[in-house]
Amino acid sequence: MVPAPIKSPVRKRRPAPAARSVGHKQSATRVASFAPLAAPDARVLVLGTMPGVASLAAAQYYAHPRNQFWTLMGELCGARADIPYAQRCQILLERGVALWDVFGSCARSGSADSAIELADAQLNDLAGFVAAHPALERVLCNGRLALASYHRHSARQIALKFPQVQALAVPSTSPAHAGMPLAQKLSVWRAAWPKPQPAGRRARR
Repeated sequence: MVPAPIKSPVRKRRPAPAARSVGHKQSATRVASFAPLAAPDARVLVLGTMPGVASLAAAQYYAHPRNQFWTLMGELCGARADIPYAQRCQILLERGVALWDVFGSCARSGSADSAIELADAQLNDLAGFVAAHPALERVLCNGRLALASYHRHSARQIALKFPQVQALAVPSTSPAHAGMPLAQKLSVWRAAWPKPQPAGRRARR
């Protein structure tokens, strides 16, 4: 009975996944995320995973033309995709919106989250970011991996020290997740978006 599994076809096929993994590692490139885009009085942090190839090439958050992030920002706070990037960023800052990513650096082939090699990915200091932004109310995790990584690595520490900060999942804006209609994504994002502050309150901080 014991020798049977050694002679089985399953045993013979085991080296194949290892070969594919080695190939993936050879084609992966080490990439680094951007510095956070944030004003001192930021109220909401939109948390991604790692900028994609198009974003890294442009040195801009969410630069892929089919990423729906800026379309949603246009609806939520006026930072439309058809205005210059610097102006969009300024609008976010004025509206209390911050951008950053879970990972500070990682090895990845292409742009997909599924291609990130999690074993040696380096994390950004999210707890430190929250500590430096005392007005922060919400962290919106842009996609499943951002949400899972936040809960695995940062959520407990942040919840203990900053219980006022609420982490919420929002549908990914990536072109790889275009199955959900834009109107449905906007509805979820709008529900997670912090309510506007009374006029003058931000100026008094």
